[in-house]
Amino acid sequence: MARYGIVVDIEKCTGCHSCFLACKDEYVGNDYLPNSVAQPESGHKWIQLKEVERGTGTKIKVDYIPMLCQHCEKMPCGVSAPEGAVYRRKDGIVIINSEKAKGCKKIVNACPYGVVYWNEEKNVPQKCTLCAHMLDQGEKTVRCAESCPTGALVFGDLDDPNSPVSKLLSEKGDRAESYKPELGAEPVTKYIGLPKPFIVGEVLLADKAKECVKGAKVTLRDGVETVAEIATDFFGDFEFKDLKKNSDYTLTAEYPGYFPAEMNVKTYASVNVGEIVLKAK
Repeated sequence: MARYGIVVDIEKCTGCHSCFLACKDEYVGNDYLPNSVAQPESGHKWIQLKEVERGTGTKIKVDYIPMLCQHCEKMPCGVSAPEGAVYRRKDGIVIINSEKAKGCKKIVNACPYGVVYWNEEKNVPQKCTLCAHMLDQGEKTVRCAESCPTGALVFGDLDDPNSPVSKLLSEKGDRAESYKPELGAEPVTKYIGLPKPFIVGEVLLADKAKECVKGAKVTLRDGVETVAEIATDFFGDFEFKDLKKNSDYTLTAEYPGYFPAEMNVKTYASVNVGEIVLKAK
């Protein structure tokens, strides 16, 4: 028996909404009982793109996080549901039974990820079924992954080492993580490249009309431990990625013939420290 799952590579997502449109095309006006009744034309986003903007000034980044049912191991949506209304199939897909879940709006409110929706007309909660009806008919993929032009959504059998999803996890598994693991739902859906704080800035030389300097050494420390050491590029810019949130760092910029400059940075969010001007010795 296969064990299905999706891994989302956020670094490849361009926010084109092809996945959202493909989901609408598959489910609006189409019943796939008992897994789902037809999705309404508006109001439901069984896969939605969360836009995350980070940084300030001229150093801005925008990431898109495709959010769909996480097919959680602990199924928070099923805690207060009637017996059999929410269940996990042997292949790992979490299903809301369209008949047994009728009238139970608690299922919508119980989802900590906000990906269960209420169908007012049909009086039933609904969500992504991971295209269970397609898989049951022998299909090898799901509509959102099939339609993704950049390969940001990768689907497959997690227990098959030759499946696309297993190959991706073999390549980038050390970076795969759950979305908001603190919720304790143990989601099967994983993400690569979830947005984390960054520190950016540029190094200039005071005695050269604040000319940008290439090759200045910039070191980032967490206490006494060196997190990373990089050189500024042609524009004098530097960037430290994937940092811990709400952490205290020490940033030091150095260049031969100039006094080093040091500052403390707190990553409440991504930080643009702006210009660091080095003075000649």
